[in-house]
Amino acid sequence: MATSSFAKIFQTLLLPLSLLWEWVYRIRRFMFNYGLLKQNYFQVPIISIGNLTFGGTGKTPFTLWLSEYLGSKDMRVLVLMRGYKGNLEHGSGLLKSGARLGYNPFEYGDEALVLARRLKNTFIAVGKKRSENLEHYFESVSPDVVLLDDGHQHLKLNRNLNIVLFDSLMSLEKYKVAPRGYMREGFSALKDADLVVLGRADLVTRHKLDSLKRVIKKYNHRISFAEICYRATGFFNISYERAFDIEYLVGKRVICVAGIASPYSFFKNIEMLGIEVIHQASFPDHHYFKTEEIDQLIEMAEKEDAYILTTEKDIVKIRRVADSERILYMEIKIHFLEGEKETKDIISTAFN
Repeated sequence: MATSSFAKIFQTLLLPLSLLWEWVYRIRRFMFNYGLLKQNYFQVPIISIGNLTFGGTGKTPFTLWLSEYLGSKDMRVLVLMRGYKGNLEHGSGLLKSGARLGYNPFEYGDEALVLARRLKNTFIAVGKKRSENLEHYFESVSPDVVLLDDGHQHLKLNRNLNIVLFDSLMSLEKYKVAPRGYMREGFSALKDADLVVLGRADLVTRHKLDSLKRVIKKYNHRISFAEICYRATGFFNISYERAFDIEYLVGKRVICVAGIASPYSFFKNIEMLGIEVIHQASFPDHHYFKTEEIDQLIEMAEKEDAYILTTEKDIVKIRRVADSERILYMEIKIHFLEGEKETKDIISTAFN
């Protein structure tokens, strides 16, 4: 009871800061929408993939899916990414997809390397000044479409379509603007959204999904929804070679390692596959692993006769400090539970 009362008092004390934070973002969005702050326009369709909250909502897997979908239409895709925690985050760099060697996660960041390795006919421009990067690389790349990763707050760049992702696992109580909650800006920012994608929808109840939809519709009743989950496609070694099908590890022992924003969902997915998780090792999002950290896990795996299982984002950094046949990563792809056709129809409007 005392803890609950203290939490309520603390939330009340933070309310003025939260309101100030929200109104700063509201005023900023208003000034861009009404031309009081300059937006940059380009003669190419631009699609933003973003969120309202801090932390991971599955933007990278969705950007992968969207890039592959547009690539299947014979479009040349340019993805603008911040390259978070990479040395080029405050500079500029360009990657060409399909290259397996030569790119350093310490330079470009982990997410950019995942995209570069998985995609075809795609360029990835890294650097937080994404509007300037688009101008710099536009002529040399000549893209048919531009994807603005983590773009809902990057208002300097005008876009044709806004897609906003939510993590269905996050409790509704956390949807308060910082510092009271986990929101970068309030739900009012959804007035600029065209599509909301609810990620990890298979891990929550229908009641929770419908409750979140009702909250969202209060701020944009015309918005469309899609529900997705993440499906494992196989297990791969540190050389990016397919090692096992999903069924191979069922009933076997693994040590799970994740340096992502939502490690719980990764651990949960592994357990749902029927794999025995004997240890969970969580690290901060975008963590750069040290040799001694992985060596300790390898020693544990050898002692327990277990595999070390990690994410595709983490393997690009782990493979630079360790080399063991016990280290595997799980490749995932998004799977639509609802709204795939509606999503594709909305994407097509960006080219009208």
